[in-house]
Amino acid sequence: MGFSKGNRMTRNVVKLAGLGMAALMAAPALAAPAVPNPGNNAWMMTATLLVLMMIIPGLMLFYGGLTRSKNMLSTMTQIGATASLAMLIWVMWGFSLAFGDTTYEGTLGLFVSGGSYFLAGTDMDSTAATFSDEVISKYVFISFQMTFAAITSALILGATAERMKFAAVMMFVPIWLTIVYFPIAHMVWAEGGLLFEDGALDFAGGTVVHINAGISGLVLAYLLGKRRGWPNEPMPPHSLTLTMVGTGLLWVGWFGFNAGSALEADGSAGLAMINTFVATAAGALTWMVVERAMGHKGSALGFCSGVIAGLVAVTPAAGNSGPFGAILLGILSSVVCYFFVAKVKAKFGYDDSLDAFGIHGVGGIVGAIGTGVVYQPFLGGPGDGEVALGAQVWIQTFSVLVTIGWAGIGTLLAGFLVKATIGLRVHEEDEVNGLDISEHGERAYN
Repeated sequence: MGFSKGNRMTRNVVKLAGLGMAALMAAPALAAPAVPNPGNNAWMMTATLLVLMMIIPGLMLFYGGLTRSKNMLSTMTQIGATASLAMLIWVMWGFSLAFGDTTYEGTLGLFVSGGSYFLAGTDMDSTAATFSDEVISKYVFISFQMTFAAITSALILGATAERMKFAAVMMFVPIWLTIVYFPIAHMVWAEGGLLFEDGALDFAGGTVVHINAGISGLVLAYLLGKRRGWPNEPMPPHSLTLTMVGTGLLWVGWFGFNAGSALEADGSAGLAMINTFVATAAGALTWMVVERAMGHKGSALGFCSGVIAGLVAVTPAAGNSGPFGAILLGILSSVVCYFFVAKVKAKFGYDDSLDAFGIHGVGGIVGAIGTGVVYQPFLGGPGDGEVALGAQVWIQTFSVLVTIGWAGIGTLLAGFLVKATIGLRVHEEDEVNGLDISEHGERAYN
């Protein structure tokens, strides 16, 4: 999201927790009120809306088209309601825990911030620092980060589609956000965070968003159990046309996701932009090539899957790689994700319905670790050579392991709590009839 964006010269000039510059404002040279740069502010407002478009309607259509028709409205409603709930929680206590004004001393400060609950003390004149001496509106920064919390929560639902109660989703999300997402966001992107201080590079959310959502989805899928009839009964997507439309909206919106994480309309945003083009193109074509190599036809579903695999892999590297490094990440992620989706899932028998883990989790791992490689200047990356290749790869690997462990354990706790109280899964008859009717009393198609 930019705080651990990778440019260590920038990090030495401004180390910040993403809020109103309290420490810097105390300095005499910055005594005058800071005024948001209009161009940067406008870009960040645009980027925020692009990320919202990724959720509604992008992810809705992408996931909705992949389900059976009797579950389409349920899938879309769960995504919309989850995102809406996450937005409200974010302004009540989420932003404070992730990027609050107070950095706790000692161990606690490695995992959460504090203060500013319900956005106390924030008004239209409040500002948030970027990576230079510029500022943007604090409300804009809060909104931008809010969309990341919202989409991460919604991505999990790809692993649980077609069998999880709507009430269980709405109970799970606040618990999961509080004990999993907010601490990981703080650890990776905020001053004082465990992985931020360790030097982990995550430009736009390889760990915070994709590994987090993928691992959480996998754990929740195991807790739920397999869909009735899976894998013996065919469960093809009911509308690849809608999935293709959703894929296009996700790709376009992802420029807000990646380029917006520069927090300014600058060269770093431009680098993230071109990387989001080329890594995604490489991922899309690679998946279709692998399909052909495995004896299948290059498919529309393969194209869509490759697009997402490329986007996921380049997310942590968007501003931390040169264009050709981004292409390599797109190719590698597509190959690895294909084998997890086509081979590993069947071998281990976990019902990751729409491959949230197979693409987001696995692609996020490839991208996060690979960022340590493509960041190096001798590979065309923007790094200054201060940290050796092996050392940076280890830092990236450590950040992946921490994210996997935290997301896995936290999701187990949240899932068990929901299961023990209201239950996670719909009744078998409701699953047979479809969640559109059983959970919402509606049909997608007459």
